[in-house]
Amino acid sequence: MKYDPIDHSLFVQNRKNLAKRMKPNSVAVIRSNDIMPTNADGTMRFRQNANLFYLTGVNQEESIVLIAPDFPDEKMREMLFLRETNETIAVWEGHKLTKEEGTATSGIKNVKWNTEFDLMFYTILAECDNIYLESNEHIRNASVVQTNNARFIQECHEKYPLYNYERLAPVLTDLRCIKSKIEIDLLQKACDITEKGFRRILDKIRPGFYEYEVEAEYLHEFIRNRSDGFAYEPIIAGGGNSCVLHYLENNQPLKDGDVLLMDVGAEYSNYMSDMTRTVPVNGKFTKRQREVYDAVLRVKNGATDMLAPGNRIPEYHKAVGELMEKELLGLGLIDKTDIKNENPDWPAYKKYFMHGTSHHLGIDVHDVASIYKKFEEGMVFTVEPGIYIPEENLGVRLEDDVVITKDGHLNLMKNIPIEAEEIEELMS
Repeated sequence: MKYDPIDHSLFVQNRKNLAKRMKPNSVAVIRSNDIMPTNADGTMRFRQNANLFYLTGVNQEESIVLIAPDFPDEKMREMLFLRETNETIAVWEGHKLTKEEGTATSGIKNVKWNTEFDLMFYTILAECDNIYLESNEHIRNASVVQTNNARFIQECHEKYPLYNYERLAPVLTDLRCIKSKIEIDLLQKACDITEKGFRRILDKIRPGFYEYEVEAEYLHEFIRNRSDGFAYEPIIAGGGNSCVLHYLENNQPLKDGDVLLMDVGAEYSNYMSDMTRTVPVNGKFTKRQREVYDAVLRVKNGATDMLAPGNRIPEYHKAVGELMEKELLGLGLIDKTDIKNENPDWPAYKKYFMHGTSHHLGIDVHDVASIYKKFEEGMVFTVEPGIYIPEENLGVRLEDDVVITKDGHLNLMKNIPIEAEEIEELMS
């Protein structure tokens, strides 16, 4: 890992919170993600299962956590299972966690090699009625790959068909959407690294510079500040590419008179940031670009004010849509006739602002949470309105990461320049 060690009190408390939600005489098991193959003997970089990391802080493959809060032997109520290393693994793959390091990372005292898991699990089941298992129940999950945890679900049902099975996802989803102080500090660190990347690039952007050169500058700054890199595939979109919501090619030259939309974020310690800024390639917005930019910024500021306890995403998005409708009328992009004749399920403003304004943020970029849960202190959201005008080769999106507080909100990206005048001044 590149990041500084995390205080394991975070993971100790997370496990306590989970244990309180479990039925009596239960056991919960979460296994790490697989290392995914590419081609031939290649593999992708390992990315830990978010729920296992949330409960242990362990960032290593072939790891398992077992939690049985009511087991008679207190030493077996929490167990962490790690991959046992040897000289060959050390030579070819490098260092793997020792049992002592597993305890230091997670706060779990009983650490065993994962070859012991089956026997320990069988022993625990003798005193349990319920088995909690993990699955990806994110409402936008579209994976066709069978995960390690999915295989374990099948294995358990075949070996232990008479137990009562419970879903871990609803419980952990509800817990994870409220961030602790340590988690918010980690998110702030990720945002601070993103700020460094943005400030680095501002004095380098110019006509003739390539989108991939911008991407490279961000990556350089992120990694040199102990990030593992991008929190997600970066969108570096000049000119008409700024109107493609998930543009990923990042291979075109930047042209004089165009804008550059950059949707990027640094990852730090498995926590994600998510920023979007739109800047003029030549350092000066045109009159029309500035009109659209200021309209988006007003919507973003208005939407941010709505991120307060008690609101909910459906009502919030509807209210933000009303703000955007007003701005699009002012820009001449829609008129009252368009609004009068609109489809209620796809309002007129959706022609130029077709995506949602906010999503939860945390260990995952699109973090787990119910969209119907009322906003509470400790929730973290993006706020990212945009206006996209393909006929003008002009797309503007602005995005910050915001924590819901007791009385309102805290902008984790408040120090990242966003006002048009400041952007132009820094680019000059």
